[in-house]
Amino acid sequence: MIPWRRPLAPLDAWWRRRTLHARLSLLVTGAVAVAVLTLAGLAWTAVTEIQQNRLRADLSADAQAIAVRPDQWRTGPRPPGPPRAPGPGQDAERHRVRELGPRWQILDPDAAVIGSTGPLPVTSGARWVAGGGRRAVQERVTVGDETYMMLTVPAAGGGAVQVAVDQGPEERTRTVFGLLLAAGCVAVIAGAAALGRSVARAGLLPVQRLTDAVEGVAVSMDLSRPIEVSGVDEIARLGRSVNTMLAAIDTSRRAQRTLVEDAGHELRTPLTSIRTNIELLLAVERQPDLAHRLPPEERAKLLSDLDAQVQELATLTTELVELSREETTREDAEAVELADVVGAAIGRVRTRAPGLTFTTDLAAVTVHGRAGQLERMVLNVLDNAAKWSPPGATVHTELRTDGPDWCRVTVTDGGPGIDEADRPHVFDRFYRAPAARAMPGSGLGLAIVAQTADQHGGTVTTADHEPHGTVVTIRLPLTAP
Repeated sequence: MIPWRRPLAPLDAWWRRRTLHARLSLLVTGAVAVAVLTLAGLAWTAVTEIQQNRLRADLSADAQAIAVRPDQWRTGPRPPGPPRAPGPGQDAERHRVRELGPRWQILDPDAAVIGSTGPLPVTSGARWVAGGGRRAVQERVTVGDETYMMLTVPAAGGGAVQVAVDQGPEERTRTVFGLLLAAGCVAVIAGAAALGRSVARAGLLPVQRLTDAVEGVAVSMDLSRPIEVSGVDEIARLGRSVNTMLAAIDTSRRAQRTLVEDAGHELRTPLTSIRTNIELLLAVERQPDLAHRLPPEERAKLLSDLDAQVQELATLTTELVELSREETTREDAEAVELADVVGAAIGRVRTRAPGLTFTTDLAAVTVHGRAGQLERMVLNVLDNAAKWSPPGATVHTELRTDGPDWCRVTVTDGGPGIDEADRPHVFDRFYRAPAARAMPGSGLGLAIVAQTADQHGGTVTTADHEPHGTVVTIRLPLTAP
């Protein structure tokens, strides 16, 4: 774990334990809280700045009014008519100074007090202004228990004028405003929390309904009944996806049930025959006096039948395993030289049917697939052709491209052909035509061919071959399906 992230681990664990409803509620509340607190902070800053600007403007105006004619202000707190500036607005200006009610003090060039409405501290900055060192100095000073904002400006004729305003009223105003802002923020955030819960509940209601429906399906195991879906939003899309998944699971379960039932039926016949033959052999072994009823040639035939039935059972079991794999496989799909695969399958079938002639016409074709499955598919077609072809017949295999995107594998045998009534069912599992029931086989070989072709994005079909025989055609895409 990255060291700097360790302090966040408890918070992350706590967050993961919350429900989606709680997370949405907290996110909505947090977003509103950030927005409200940001606005409150901006409002507080703006009000404070406005107050400070107004205070500085008033101090500057009052100080300049006194500094223009300091002699008229030395004899009393406010002479009856000291104008700040000549003109008709003098009375209004003087009235505004009285309403502000600042403390003021006049200093001579030596910083001695020569007029005052109340004692103000003569600071080093004030002495410097009085001595002509600066244009103006603004300071915070304490007079008694009160804090004042004091402005010192040069006076006409020398010296300085100090004007100070008590900041207590301004600070009390800001305090009240801050309390109102805090109360408003708390109220808005509390309302946002309640609204967030309502929004989360309303937004997740379709999810809750979908969850209840899926849990109901899990309890009832009824995959045939789809979940009710309405609308075109993301939740509706999720519901349709769940219905698609349920349909796929139902189809797979039905196919699995059918496979198990058919496999049980097909396995029952060889197992019953094997059991009967074994019981007969055991009865002869237990009662030697009955051995004359089972001559040696009959015993040898019985053992041969047992061997054939065991081989048939092993073949059936292998084909059931291949068929039950469905989409799963141990191989990864890759580029496969189909001519090599077909050639390997032909080499294997030649050893199984030495009485037949196998001819080929193979072009170089590359497909995307699983070599083992493709070889098994071609081998099953060749085995079926060899089974139905009479001794000395020829089985011809051809591999060609079929347009720019497809290739075609055809296997032609010399057998009796497929009856029209049986043709739609030859690729069904365990289907065996009446003419094939006397021959060995499980009825799964061509079913595996059809399944493998479908898994590779291809098709398989059958057709008659003149004057007799059958043509099995497998079409596969040249690119990944």
